[in-house]
Amino acid sequence: MEYLKYIVIGLFILFIISRMLPVKGVNNLTPNEVKPKLKDKKIQFIDVRTPGEYKGGHVKQFKNIPVHLLKNQSNQLKKDQEVVIICRSGNRSMKACRILKKQGFDNLTNVRGGMNMW
Repeated sequence: MEYLKYIVIGLFILFIISRMLPVKGVNNLTPNEVKPKLKDKKIQFIDVRTPGEYKGGHVKQFKNIPVHLLKNQSNQLKKDQEVVIICRSGNRSMKACRILKKQGFDNLTNVRGGMNMW
């Protein structure tokens, strides 16, 4: 029975690691690499932080769609255009990339380090 405990722990660790890994087919750019893109009107910029975090400071070009609402509000986005996603640190934006990837979005960019690095 002792081995069962180790199997459960191992599966839990694998689950945690899989949530932190980059999503296949998603670009990961630093804020400095994203800044030149801000002038491109064809790119959709999404900030997935809470409305309170967004109000506390945001980049003008980024529209606020909190990550917990993204699945239901993704119809506001065009699948044939690039979507650049930011959050506070890069974790929620990676989760948002997973959500959009499952909904058929192909041109996704995660801002690595998020607003913390901006």
